[in-house]
Amino acid sequence: MGSVEGGCCPPMDLFRSEPMQLVQIIIPIESAHLTVSYLGELGLLQFKDLNAEKSPFQRTYAAQIKRCGEMARKLRFFREQMTKAGFTPSATPLTQAKIDLDGLEIKLGELEAELIEINGNSDKLQRAYNELVEYKLVLHKAGEFFHLAHNDATAQQREIEASHGDESSITSPLLDQEMSIDPSKQVKLGFVSGLVPREKSMAFERILFRATRGNVFLKQAVVSEPVTDPVSGEKVDKNVFVVFYSGERAKNKILKICDAFGANRYPFADDLGTQAQTVTEVSGRLSELKTTIDVGLVQRDNLLKTISNQFEQWNLLVRKEKSTYHTLNMFSVDVTKKCLVAEGWCPLFATTQLQDVLQRASFDSNSQVGAILQVLHTKESPPTYFRTNKFTTAFQEIVDAYGVAKYQEANPGLYTVVTFPFLFAVMFGDWGHGICLLLATLFFIVKEKKLSSQKLGDITEMTFGGRYVILMMSLFSIYTGLIYNEFFSVPFELFGPSAYACRDLSCKDSTTIGLIKVRRTYPFGVDPEWHGSRSELPFLNSLKMKMSILLGVAQMNLGIVLSFCNAKFFSNSVNVWFQFIPQLIFLNSLFGYLSVLIIVKWVTGSKADLYHVMIYMFLSPTDDLGENQLFDGQKTLQIVLLLLALVAVPWMLLPKPFILKKQHQERHQGQSYQPLHRNEDSLEVEVHHDSHGHEEFEFSEVFVHQLIHTIEFVLGAVSNTASYLRLWALSLAHSELSSVFYEKVLLLAWGYNNVIILIIGIIVFVCATVGVLLVMETLSAFLHALRLHWVEFQNKFYEGDGYKFYPFSFALLGDEEE
Repeated sequence: MGSVEGGCCPPMDLFRSEPMQLVQIIIPIESAHLTVSYLGELGLLQFKDLNAEKSPFQRTYAAQIKRCGEMARKLRFFREQMTKAGFTPSATPLTQAKIDLDGLEIKLGELEAELIEINGNSDKLQRAYNELVEYKLVLHKAGEFFHLAHNDATAQQREIEASHGDESSITSPLLDQEMSIDPSKQVKLGFVSGLVPREKSMAFERILFRATRGNVFLKQAVVSEPVTDPVSGEKVDKNVFVVFYSGERAKNKILKICDAFGANRYPFADDLGTQAQTVTEVSGRLSELKTTIDVGLVQRDNLLKTISNQFEQWNLLVRKEKSTYHTLNMFSVDVTKKCLVAEGWCPLFATTQLQDVLQRASFDSNSQVGAILQVLHTKESPPTYFRTNKFTTAFQEIVDAYGVAKYQEANPGLYTVVTFPFLFAVMFGDWGHGICLLLATLFFIVKEKKLSSQKLGDITEMTFGGRYVILMMSLFSIYTGLIYNEFFSVPFELFGPSAYACRDLSCKDSTTIGLIKVRRTYPFGVDPEWHGSRSELPFLNSLKMKMSILLGVAQMNLGIVLSFCNAKFFSNSVNVWFQFIPQLIFLNSLFGYLSVLIIVKWVTGSKADLYHVMIYMFLSPTDDLGENQLFDGQKTLQIVLLLLALVAVPWMLLPKPFILKKQHQERHQGQSYQPLHRNEDSLEVEVHHDSHGHEEFEFSEVFVHQLIHTIEFVLGAVSNTASYLRLWALSLAHSELSSVFYEKVLLLAWGYNNVIILIIGIIVFVCATVGVLLVMETLSAFLHALRLHWVEFQNKFYEGDGYKFYPFSFALLGDEEE
């Protein structure tokens, strides 16, 4: 909150927005950067863009912004690398030395080049390593296949020699002799070996078969563990394959199919001795590569650790510089090109601080000429700025979600601090549930500093941001819960014994015939004996329904009174006489009167039917009230109030459009015949005449607008009052749900005298209470309270067509890059 000057009481900062002024600052170019940097530290000036017609590339400091953007890209690259390596940037840098932007740019470039080189070498080494791992698997699996095939061939040859060695045959030995005699006629088969992804192995086999028309022999072996693919770097299940073929055409087809299926091919010697030698060489190269890769990783980690120690400091500096140059691009260049001219909005209380900052910037930059600050007079609507703290911010956000207040309009956020949690508590009244909410929000408040610096989930962050709203909601819920005398739907005699007792000792007729009063009235809240009696529901329904109407009429009257505050503040006497007064009369002639009847009935204990009174007040205002009469002169008062309500409607509708038309004509006529005193005055009058004097006054539009406004208020007075009955409905629903969970779950489980059933019942009760009553009912009551404030309360006075004050402030810089 801002400092308070003089007076015995602090000003109501939330009732009206801060007085704002439009200032112009003329800054010498040599001190412009430092001045804007200091203003960003102050954070109380919202600059106007004086170069809106220029594209970003045509502005003065486009090159510097591009330079900062390049540095931000390098920092994002560093952050990605640190995230992959498991490093987190240090919150407090090891050295707090002042960093020069030019030096930082050079340093970031060197670090990026070094890191890219390390990553490139590491990727090449890792790819070579993965290829060697696959090669070793091929050597192992294919070697097993060749070894088995060689053993089978040797055994088969021995069998043939054993069976045919002693026989002289005329048929088959001829072929054997021919083969042995002419080795050139033997068919030499080629083969291709490698690995193919397992999910593609079936398709790979089918395509090979079809492409070569079955003239291949394919052998596959499953690799038990997933293999890191050299190309993608991901773990993939693969099969080792060996394809035997005959002819160059078949070989070319096989190679193309391997490329299409992403199968990695590796050379393989059919000689067993060569295979053993290759396996030894591959194993040696693998160990060497592993050592080299580990050394590279240690070097990269050391580099990233060095970067992480200074990362936050560098990132903050780059973001500050980028936002500073963005702001400088909003300034216009003086004709001499030696000064920059800036315009912006600032709060009135910040004038002295701005002057101090400008003087300090001129001194620190050794500028021979200081910056000039002057206030401009304008008819432009200023931005809206409320000085909020961590407690009031969430309540102000509730109002701003509907619409930002017009400049110095009465702010409903001040009353929302109390009325919002109170109306929520009327619907959520249970002091047991209120204590649960209180404990939950106290956790967020106690851990406030720790959680505010962490990245939270969406729902958790929303709950944490509204922790003080929930705190007030829980405190008011405990209060209304004590009034309703409900603790998880169970009543307690907290403030003394009950005023009622049973008619006999057995108490068997308490729910049928009723109770008798034996003591003085229970001092605070609902008497505990009402719960469970035959009169509980009718009594609580009547109480909560009438209470809802009283609260609704009170809040709507507050809204109308605030419209009077707005009209007086903006010196709008038309709205006072032809909006505030007739609205106040109409609302209170009907529903204000109903509220008085409710209070009189409570005080006197009358049994009058208020439904009958209000209905026949319109249908038969001259009839006698009979037993429904609450006080003398009631009939006459009702007729007077009804006539006032009828008069208030044309009072709201007709005079205001005609008065506005007359005011416009007088203003137009006065401007047309304005005498010219001085050049400055005449120029000002001429500008004003051009901007407003020739605007046409559309009487039909104004009249239709006023007609809509009148109909909306008259119908809304009825519908809004009925809308407040949601307080009764949700309070009843919450109470009944709580009672059902207690009686039908907890007490029912208790009645079985079984420990297991009791434990299950307690678990179900806790889950139902938390899930339904503490989460869903809380959200439901919150949304209904929100609607009552936005629609029923704020539409009486709140325009909400302003725009927020967004100062240039380094404290508001987010982590997200533009």
